[in-house]
Order: sequence, then C-alpha cells, then structure tokens
Amino acid sequence: MRIRLALALTAAALPFFLSSPSAGVWQNEALANPPLAETAPREARAAAPASSAVTVYRGATLIDGTGGPPRAGVSILVDGPLITAILPAGSDEGIPEGAQIVDATGLYVLPGLIDSHVHLATPPNRRRAEAILRRQVYGGITAVRDMADDLRTVGDLARGARLGELAAPDIYYAALMAGPSFFTDPRTIAVAQGETPGEVPWMQAITEETDLPLAVAMARGTSATGIKIYANLPGSLVERITREAHRQNIPVWAHGMVFPASPAEVIGAEVDVVSHVCYLAYQLSEVRPSSYQERVPVDLTPFANGDNPAMASLFRRMKAQDIILDATNRIYVEEEKRLQVARPGDPPQCPSDLAVRLTRQAFAEGVLISAGTDGISTWSEPYPALHEELEILAERVGMPTLQVIQSATQIAARTIGRESEMGTIVPGKLANMVFVTRDPLADISNLRSVSFTVKRGKVYDRSDYVPATAEEFGIQAAREQASGN
Repeated sequence: MRIRLALALTAAALPFFLSSPSAGVWQNEALANPPLAETAPREARAAAPASSAVTVYRGATLIDGTGGPPRAGVSILVDGPLITAILPAGSDEGIPEGAQIVDATGLYVLPGLIDSHVHLATPPNRRRAEAILRRQVYGGITAVRDMADDLRTVGDLARGARLGELAAPDIYYAALMAGPSFFTDPRTIAVAQGETPGEVPWMQAITEETDLPLAVAMARGTSATGIKIYANLPGSLVERITREAHRQNIPVWAHGMVFPASPAEVIGAEVDVVSHVCYLAYQLSEVRPSSYQERVPVDLTPFANGDNPAMASLFRRMKAQDIILDATNRIYVEEEKRLQVARPGDPPQCPSDLAVRLTRQAFAEGVLISAGTDGISTWSEPYPALHEELEILAERVGMPTLQVIQSATQIAARTIGRESEMGTIVPGKLANMVFVTRDPLADISNLRSVSFTVKRGKVYDRSDYVPATAEEFGIQAAREQASGN
C-alpha cells in the first residue's frame, strides 16, 4: 500500500461520512418559567465576553451533568473560557468588584450538549456544514464528534469553530481505517477527491503487511482525535490496530461489527467506543456478513422471546472493559421512514424497536450510553437532531432523564476523550453551558427551549439564530437538477 507521507505532514484534517448503519446511506407543558430576556437585559448577555473579565450567571437551577440532583439559585463564575467557581444560592463570596452579572433567575443550566456521532463533509459542502453547525450551537450543542469525513474540509471547520470565527460547536474527529475492499464505496471517493481512497492519511487501507506504527502516526498527523475502524477487517487486525493506537495514545472508535470481525472480536480488541447498537445483534446470526457491502437484515429470530441472554453477556463484557456504546437509535428510526417512502414493504436492516430494546438491555447491564445521531434533521427543523436522539432515549428506551442528560454531556465528553475539559459544570472546566427556559427533568423535550448557549465563555443568544435555509442544505439545487434546469 502506498500512502503519501507528504499528505500526513500537510493535511490539517478532521472527520468523514454520514453513515446509516442500516441502509448504508451516509447522511448526510412543563414549568412555565420566564425566559432570560424577561429577567436580564439582552445587552447584558451579549456583553458576556470570552476575556479576562469575570461574568457571573446568577440564579439558575443547575443540572451539572454528573447525575446528581439539581441545585436551585446558584451563581456560576466564568473567567474567559473557564468556570472558576460555583456558589450556592444567596452567596456572593469571591465575586470580584466590577464583574458582569447575568440574571438567570428562572432558567435551567446544563453542560453544553455533545453529539457524539456526526458527519459534516461527505461530500464536502462548506455552506451546508456551516448551516448545520450554526443550528447546533444555537440549539445548545458545544461539541461534536465527527466520525469520518474529508478531513481537509473538517480541519478548516474545526479551526474556525475553535477560534470563534464560526458560530459552531468545537469539532473532534476521526481518521478512518478499513480493509482495501471497502474503498470501492463511492463515499470514500467523495471524501478523498483528488487523491486515491485508502491512500490518504485520513482514510487508510489496512492489510496484514501494513506498517501499523506508521499508519497510526499518519492518522495522528491529521490532528484526529481518534481512529475509526470501519469495515472489511478481520478480528486480528482490529486488535493489532487498537493495540498500536493505544500505544501511541490515541483512542479507537469502531463499528459494533467490522465485517467480518464479529462484535465479540471488536469488543475483545478493547476498543474505546462502539457505534450502532444493531450491529451488535449480528453476533447471534448464524451466518454473518463477510463484508460491509454484503450486509443483510439482522436475524430477528434470536430476539423473538425478548432479551437474549447472549446479548447480556456481550454487554457485560463491554461494561467490564469500560467500552462506551454510541447507540445511534435515531438513525434506525430514520431508515424506517425512508423505506416507507422509497420501498414500502421492504424490511429495514434493523427495526428501530430492536435498536431500542438492545439499548435498553445494554443500559440495564451498566454499559455507558453516549448520545450520537449519525444524521441531521431536515433543513426546516429549528433544533438539531441530537434532541431527537435524547427523546428516544427517554421516551422509548426508558432511561431516567438525568442519565439521558449525562449521555449527551459527561459520557459524551468521555467518548471524545475530553472529560477533563467538558461534560460537567464544575470549576476548572470549560464554560460550555446551555440555559433553557423550561425544566428538562420534567420532560426531556424541554431542552428545546434554549435561551442562550455559552461555549468557551462566548454567548450565543437564541434570539440571534438565523434559521437554516433549503438553499444552504442544497435542496434548491437538487430540485433544479431533477427538473433539468
């Protein structure tokens, strides 16, 4: 395999493609509290800068992301990009003279949300990506994990997000590894335009002869946060890649089945995160697909009588090895909707009911669930898809609301290896927070009442949000092309 070392040195890269694990499609009245606009001048909120000046967010009910009970009336001190103190209700201890006070009385504050499975550049479309990112940050999301895209584009987006040049969450991303036969997939061509799929540092074909220390080093050279093991690799190679990646101090994120590597082999390799809960169900299939391109619907027979004990054993292994499950329930719901329109009567590769049941069983066995979407809401939706995933976890999976919130905060921060920086509201961490007007513990959908988001100390007021347009999402262009114009 020839991989251009020069590209490893010049690619300022990040993540890859929208993948539907099922369809193979890469995708792209609770408590009536007064909104912040009624309790603090909007100018005051807009004036809260990412600088050395201290800003105090006073009076909100804190849901800190640890799973602990809410605390009413706290004051959160922010200095530049960091949280410096959290004071109980009624305390002014340590608030410096001249601090900017933001009255958040009646609001609820949570850690900034994290979507642990997105795709921003398959194929690259800068205008569309910026619209998605804008909707995310104004919708309460302060970080995302991009799970393989054209890293040349994603790297630039990540830089703009990190420096505040774009209204966007921070972006953490994967460099992809797969077997050579996977790179016939047209999506890989889309994310390696101008180069050869499988021969670029952000998308490498791996064989038994690959120099793995070099391959992992090249992936790290793209500034990737993790390595994603995608498809068409045997269990022995999944294990070798994982071992070398960990030696070089970079986490490994893998599909629940890597085709032909089984779920048990992927888990046995001790990867850090597995994606797509229904891929794990292939463990019970009599005949498993030998490649990504040969996937078939999951065999439902082993699940006909309820939870399967063999799956419980698999989930217990995940818990014992501290492997996080990026379940992506929403994508299975979306696949069912697509099939109802495109091919009525065709079975989905995995029914959403099974995805929900497996996620519920994993949670019951103590597996940490991370909230990822693997897709986007339609352009006209006012809030990003992560809210849909959280509502599925609460309403269909049945996770307690505090744990659902953790899945998109503390656990999602662990998923991207940034738990020391974000995911909970505690002194010393980044000032990544979302303030909402309605109580999310009463109903998780109340997270769709964002008043403002704070990312690294910078305020994104919901009233400033410019909704996405069909044109930004490329809808008009697609219609014109279809009509021959």
